[in-house]
Amino acid sequence: MSIDFNKTEGRGYIDRVRELLPEGGKVYIMTFGCQQNEADSERALGIATAMGYIPTDRSDEADLILVNTCAIRAHAEEKALSMLGLFKAIKRKRPEVVIGILGCMVSKKDGIDRIKEDFHYVSFTLDASSLHLLPERVYMALSEGERGFSKPIPRPEIVEGMPICRLGGHKAWVSIMYGCDNFCSYCIVPYVRGRERSRDSREIVAECRSLVESGVREITLLGQNVNSYASDIKFPDLLRLVASIPGDFIIRFMTSHPKDVSDELIEVMAEFSPKIAPYFHLPLQSGSDRILSLMNRTYTKEHFVSVAEKLKSRVPSIALSTDVIIGFPTETEDDFLDTMDVLSRVEFDFVYSFIYSPRVGTVAAKMEEQVPRELSDDRMARLLALGDKVSLKKNQEYVGRVVRVLVDSESKKDGYLSGRTDSGKLVHFPADTNIIGSFAKVRIERANPFNLIGELV
Repeated sequence: MSIDFNKTEGRGYIDRVRELLPEGGKVYIMTFGCQQNEADSERALGIATAMGYIPTDRSDEADLILVNTCAIRAHAEEKALSMLGLFKAIKRKRPEVVIGILGCMVSKKDGIDRIKEDFHYVSFTLDASSLHLLPERVYMALSEGERGFSKPIPRPEIVEGMPICRLGGHKAWVSIMYGCDNFCSYCIVPYVRGRERSRDSREIVAECRSLVESGVREITLLGQNVNSYASDIKFPDLLRLVASIPGDFIIRFMTSHPKDVSDELIEVMAEFSPKIAPYFHLPLQSGSDRILSLMNRTYTKEHFVSVAEKLKSRVPSIALSTDVIIGFPTETEDDFLDTMDVLSRVEFDFVYSFIYSPRVGTVAAKMEEQVPRELSDDRMARLLALGDKVSLKKNQEYVGRVVRVLVDSESKKDGYLSGRTDSGKLVHFPADTNIIGSFAKVRIERANPFNLIGELV
């Protein structure tokens, strides 16, 4: 079920804020975390501009400062809190500045309590599902100096029609679902993002169609478990509808859960290749069945490998990436070697690895036999060495080929541009900046573990 933002009180508060800001103001937003957080920040920025604020990249000149936080790992929380310390000086110098904390960190009671007690210069918090309340929070801070703290809602409604200030230019995020029902034992997402709820397919297709008509060349469909999408239709059907929109664009999606990778989904990818990018992010987390069970991942090592093999068989040009957690509680050397075995067998193009970080409130945080850090560090080094070796091998297969690249930006190297192939490979090549935002043909001349170097055809 969804509600229309324009029929909520938030719409009225936008006008009230504009009345308090006859000459406007400036808004600065800092984002931590995943692509979903980036998409949320675009909505927050859209609401702020509707209230009369102009975006700025300088916090010291902003009248409204928004920090969109992450809670997946402790490091992300601490980094956000350290940035708040810098904003304290701004608030001391200009007391009228409004500071708001958004996102996952303040979707937990302990996160809200910490902000309330230790950061008295923060005006308000809004959990990850309450962005539509932003106008009200800003209005109360401006008009009455009132601090406001959101109360997380277990299953919030989806709010459609919020203003969006897209920052990606020729690329766009489209959230198709929110929350998570899987309750992996190490993960805090279900507690900070709520249970799964999916947007109506008609809203999603209309948004994607509008983006394509505006010139967007890459659309990424987002969800905590994007292939668990379940509204009026299932995810493969939604993917088919989006891929059927006329236009020169490419579709990506993330992040998928291995348990929900159906044969139908794989067939849709094969049917609409290359409109649907030949790229699939398939999080492994561990190759040990014992550890997978403790993680509550609900699949086995061999099931995972079989899914990867199906994807490679039906979409031969596909690139696969994965996530791996090193040092999960009770992980033994044999468990770790099972993970290395999967990496060797599947040969992922990209491996994103993390050392286990206990999150208060999760089942795994209470487990005994936490793995010593020095042991995790050693395993991580070995995993990275294997990952780099395989990545280089996979990238060398591109040498001599002409590939399509969506040109994103200027490279750090003078005279070079950067972009990605349909399969997600990062490519650097010399060219003029006037082709940024378009597709280009590039012949690959050499390969590194993390990128490709080429020449414009």
